[in-house]
Amino acid sequence: MNGILISLEGPDGAGKSTALENILPALGEGQRELVTTREPGGVPVAEMIRDIILDVKHTNIDSKTELLLFEAARRVHMQTKLTPALEAGKLVLVDRFIDSSVAYQGYGRDLGLGVVDWLNDFATDGLKPDLTLYYDIDTDVALKRIMKNRADEVNRLDLERAEMHRKVREGYLAAIEAEPARFIKIDASMSPEAVAEASIVAIKERFPDNF
Repeated sequence: MNGILISLEGPDGAGKSTALENILPALGEGQRELVTTREPGGVPVAEMIRDIILDVKHTNIDSKTELLLFEAARRVHMQTKLTPALEAGKLVLVDRFIDSSVAYQGYGRDLGLGVVDWLNDFATDGLKPDLTLYYDIDTDVALKRIMKNRADEVNRLDLERAEMHRKVREGYLAAIEAEPARFIKIDASMSPEAVAEASIVAIKERFPDNF
């Protein structure tokens, strides 16, 4: 594909969605048309699946069902949005992608890397990001942020025990160790402005021909 795919990853509470919003003005100055999206979601069918996954009424969904729902949303998102944008040579930024399944279901849910890696590969036809920005933050700090920022809107995954969130962070750090060339780790405890600046620098250094 001719485009560039950049994923933003991190535990809940790391502030990656805020970082994405803050870096868009700088990235819009590049040579490629900019597309932003998210997982699960990004297209209507995947957004409906997202609502099912995150609904607090669905606490009885087991880990395997959760993983399969994420992968179903990922597949339709790929077909409808990601692949066409990349084939058109666009710069695509996605809020969460395959590494979220590794961290949350592979590590957090203890489903193991084998099944998650296979399903990721199956759903994406083997596509991996050209760059992944990982926003790292201490688990206790992240949980405090979640409760502060989502007092009026807490989703099903926010209700998980602290141990689950710690395992998710371990999963991300293990993914970085396995593929260090793909990841750039950013200290998410910094101010939003500093996080955005670090993100912009990382992207422009990795893809200088685009800016």
